Amino acid sequence: MGEFSARRKIFSFGCMIVGVVMMIAGLYMAITLTDFWGVRGTLIIAGCVAFFVGLYFFPTFKHHRGIINFMFLFPLLFAFAVTVIIPLVLGIGYSFTDWDGITLNKFVKFDNYARMFHEPQFLWSVLITFLFVILNIVLVNLVAFLLALLCTSKLKGLGFFRAAYFVPNLIGGIVLGYIWQFIFSKVVTEILNSQASMLTETKTALIGIVLVYVWQYAGYIMLIYITGLNTVPGDVIEASSIDGANSLQTLFQIKIPMIAPTITICTFLTLTSAFKQFDVNLSLTNGTGSVNFMGKFLSKGTQMLALNIYDTAFVNNEYAYGEAKAVFFFIILAIVSICQVRISNKREVEL
Repeated sequence: MGEFSARRKIFSFGCMIVGVVMMIAGLYMAITLTDFWGVRGTLIIAGCVAFFVGLYFFPTFKHHRGIINFMFLFPLLFAFAVTVIIPLVLGIGYSFTDWDGITLNKFVKFDNYARMFHEPQFLWSVLITFLFVILNIVLVNLVAFLLALLCTSKLKGLGFFRAAYFVPNLIGGIVLGYIWQFIFSKVVTEILNSQASMLTETKTALIGIVLVYVWQYAGYIMLIYITGLNTVPGDVIEASSIDGANSLQTLFQIKIPMIAPTITICTFLTLTSAFKQFDVNLSLTNGTGSVNFMGKFLSKGTQMLALNIYDTAFVNNEYAYGEAKAVFFFIILAIVSICQVRISNKREVEL
């Protein structure tokens, strides 16, 4: 029995060591952009399988159930690591190089980061992105909350209204942008008897993007508000009406304080979604619009941050520079999201 346990231990240790070596080799090929005989991906996957086979056959029963549970979670964890963690780490590394998407010649340290703060177009994109986020946090949550109040009232046909308000969220952003581009360029101009579309001017085009985004996203946030409003106890509302509270007093003093966690969730979702706005911006205006900023004429007046990063990397083929912008974007989004959640949580306690 002892000899069998020793052989099993040797086999499990051997599998784990081989698995680790194979994964390191595959990751090294990915980092150095070398792939002998096209086995880079095969090495990583086979290494993971070998490592967990060795872990499974390890001769111990103390943590055996935990190992099995982890193996069931492994496909999800592996997919998350491959699609999020590893690209994030590699992207941060590439942002310090001159990588052009194919070759990597040298490390340029912080040159890419210094360059972005001297680029007027990038700074303008950051500015209008923040403006877009602020406008949408207010408008989307306001419209969604009002729609939620309407859909939780005693009107007839509430199911139809809920479905109708949510339908725009089911339309893809690219398709939605082209639909509204036709509306702004053909329908609105005919109604206003105007020769020029509102998408030709930077200010009005930005307003158009905000309107489309609110129209698309308010229905989704509405459903979350409906869920929150439905959790408010009916006996509390009934007691407030007995005490003489009118509809506005019930709304501001009972319903809104009791759905404070829902407001936090909706604000967070709106903030992160607005920051990452890309598809509607691309299809509706493609960032076009003239503006003078920092003493320079810019031809991409409605180009928000996500679209600016896309154009830098995939249109201008400056992948390392685009990675630096993406890392900066990630830091901004993380800081703003954390601050928003903390402020909202403090507000919940006060309410």
